[in-house]
Amino acid sequence: MPFEILLVDDHKIMRDGIKAILKTGNEFNVVGEAEDGAEAVVLAKKLRPHLVLIDINLPKLNGIEATGEIVRHCPESKVIILSMYDDENSVVSAIKGGARAFVLKRASDHDLLDALRTVAKGGSYLSPQVSDRLLNRIKRGEHEDKKQQTATDGLSPRELQVLRLVAEGKTSKEIAVLLDLGLQTVRSYRKTMMKKLGVSNVAGLTQLALSEGLTRFGTSVPEDAVAEHEAEPEVGANTAALAAGAASSGGDRGQE
Repeated sequence: MPFEILLVDDHKIMRDGIKAILKTGNEFNVVGEAEDGAEAVVLAKKLRPHLVLIDINLPKLNGIEATGEIVRHCPESKVIILSMYDDENSVVSAIKGGARAFVLKRASDHDLLDALRTVAKGGSYLSPQVSDRLLNRIKRGEHEDKKQQTATDGLSPRELQVLRLVAEGKTSKEIAVLLDLGLQTVRSYRKTMMKKLGVSNVAGLTQLALSEGLTRFGTSVPEDAVAEHEAEPEVGANTAALAAGAASSGGDRGQE
């Protein structure tokens, strides 16, 4: 019986290419496809696949955030992260988030199949380029405790999720749907973050998220969502733009 796979990538050409690789044998069967992290979580809960092969850079929820949700709701599903990036932060964040493997998109067909087989049998896998680099850094003593402390270090993984989505212009209602949380829970997270980070409004949260690299931009929101932002109050298109401008002008906040 083949292992069932949920395939997640926002580029159809990439999904089609992976499916072509998997069709060369009878070990794996793609039972579902998703284009973003939120859809991946929904399908994982519905399909309960053996394996989830997911891109790290996705809209709505990124691959690492989606991984955390999938392993929480579907602990029997094993996640393999597929990424263009081989930086240490991405690798460590993925593994800490619950992924069982980290495979580079430039890996060979053989490497991808090897990763899937290893994880399906209960093991873990890192692309050779990634594992060699981490091993060399550990040997040189560069891996341990080298990260500078940042303003967001005191936030929980869930708070970091909410912070990123707020910075990208999402309303509390939209965040509640994406993260499968209650509306009041999201609002409570936002207030708690303001207190922890010492900011008095959502524009401040957005500026801090931008300066810390949690997101590359603050996006605008639809007109009907702006009213909700103002009523809560939450960030809308203008405040997100102001925050983005402040971050790009080189504020005093430290960056990672």
